[in-house]
Amino acid sequence: MTSVPPPSLQVPLQAGQSFKFTVLETLDRIKEEFQFLQAQYHSLKLECEKLASEKTEMQRHYIMYYEMSYGLNIEMHKQAEIVKRLSAICAQIIPFLSQEVRLSCVTHLHLPHYTSSPQQQLQHLSHHAPGIPLTPHPSGLSLGASSGLLALTGALGVSAHMTSKDERNHLDPENLRGEPLVTTFFLRSGYGYTTFDGDKSEDNLVVDVSNEVSLRSPFSLAPSTYPAHFGVVSHAGLNGELASPGNFGGSLSLSPQMSAYTRNPNVAYESRPHIRPPGLSTALPGSSGGKPAYSFHVSADGQMQPVPFPPDALHGPGIPRHARQIHTLNHGEVVCAVTISTSTRHVYTGGKGCVKVWDISQPGSKSPMAQLDCLNRDNYIRSCKILPDGRTLIVGGEASTLSIWDLATPTPRIKAELTSSAPACYALAISPDNKVCFSCCSDGNIVVWDLHNQTLVRQFQGHTDGASCIDISNDGTKLWTGGLDNTVRCWDLREGRQLQQHDFTSQIFSLGYCPTGEWLAVGMESSNVEVLHVSKPDKYQLHLHESCVLSLKFAYCGKWFVSTGKDNLLNAWRTPYGASIFQSKESSSVLSCDVSPDDKYIVTGSGDKKATVYEVVY
Repeated sequence: MTSVPPPSLQVPLQAGQSFKFTVLETLDRIKEEFQFLQAQYHSLKLECEKLASEKTEMQRHYIMYYEMSYGLNIEMHKQAEIVKRLSAICAQIIPFLSQEVRLSCVTHLHLPHYTSSPQQQLQHLSHHAPGIPLTPHPSGLSLGASSGLLALTGALGVSAHMTSKDERNHLDPENLRGEPLVTTFFLRSGYGYTTFDGDKSEDNLVVDVSNEVSLRSPFSLAPSTYPAHFGVVSHAGLNGELASPGNFGGSLSLSPQMSAYTRNPNVAYESRPHIRPPGLSTALPGSSGGKPAYSFHVSADGQMQPVPFPPDALHGPGIPRHARQIHTLNHGEVVCAVTISTSTRHVYTGGKGCVKVWDISQPGSKSPMAQLDCLNRDNYIRSCKILPDGRTLIVGGEASTLSIWDLATPTPRIKAELTSSAPACYALAISPDNKVCFSCCSDGNIVVWDLHNQTLVRQFQGHTDGASCIDISNDGTKLWTGGLDNTVRCWDLREGRQLQQHDFTSQIFSLGYCPTGEWLAVGMESSNVEVLHVSKPDKYQLHLHESCVLSLKFAYCGKWFVSTGKDNLLNAWRTPYGASIFQSKESSSVLSCDVSPDDKYIVTGSGDKKATVYEVVY
């Protein structure tokens, strides 16, 4: 046997001799290389995570800057409209000034010279400015210069009010305080996009109301004459009669973006009787006691008339008498989405980065029974829908993914995620057979998902701005969507094409399709609620909200529906003509609402970080 010399005596390698490793040395080298590759992998993983985080942050900044740009563009158009209206007012006042002052004004304002008589000037102005009613002097005498100026001043007072209402609400710095900024629809989330900036302001909410700054402007609190305490108000039966405490001034919100429909002057300004032009009647047709009407029928030619409500408008089977608050659910973040289970036992509230589950079957103070962490921690939930079996919850919001939760397990878990190309989802709808989910995306597309296979089936393209709200017909054949492009569109789900398009002068923040009839209710940024017949030109226009209408939901019986707004109000309306059934004033903007399948409960989510559960009393 040949002995192996000790290591110290091993002979050095000679030229041409190969270098040989022992097994242990080879294993050590492999181990070192593995450790090196593992360290390199760990380093690359950290770098990838950092880049992904930066990408997410850049996407958020992009959305924020996009909405700021949109808001500034809207503001520019607003200022141009203000200039246009002020120029019209100046042009109407100048003919009644003295010759010297008139010439001076014309020189400075670059307006045309008026040399005709006051009567001729009045006729000229009446012909060219039909938007401002010029009423005859109450005395019935010929309209001289002084009396004409008085009448015109009254009319201009109304015009100035109409012109400045929205601008005052949107631009007054006081209205921008006390509410966080959400960066996406209505978020834009605002409802347009909503952007919540939790790091800067957890106490304030700004839902971008598209035409302001991010879906697109802050939720400012509109001035109110309601008492400070919480209350639900039941309304009387006649259009124009509101049995509300204090002085309700929200019957007619006349903003510059309101509808372009021609109105009877006696109707248009009655919501502000203290600015009524001289000579106009104090009572509206169709109302009693001179109280302002709030529901109007709009004919095919655009004529508006107050609606005479039938005797059974507020009575009969399925019509609530009022609603009472039974639970307050302190979510801890702004509640942008709510839904209630078919069993009416559980309520789901969506806020920043999570959905909380509440058991409302028992009285007493409430704490969440579960918390479902969704999307990213700083992103807001915009919509959540639970399937009728109560076993599956679908969540969407300020992210490109939808989360599908399995609620049947002891601990709820995510069983699938659906990813689209859009950076945010504003609203969700589920088909009647529970097989398909529809998501409204911030890029304007409507994405159709197969829930069984978790795959994208198709996309409906048509909205030129974010799609903000959605509902589906009971037979599952038609889909209705509203958008920040001021349109409502109807889609044929069998043929995959657009059937109808309704154009408005305001962004659409909410809508609902009546389960039992051919009526579609639409909530707008302009504060109006419009109820359209889907196959006829008839519609109703309702004016009880003081600011943008952020959510809307029909009762499952179809006889009534509720709407909520930035004005802190929850309104319940009779289908279709809009008789006010009851009204609730909350302490902050009411961003979301839902009605239980048995029509016995209403849930709302608000900007003061809580949800409220109401019991409907019949």
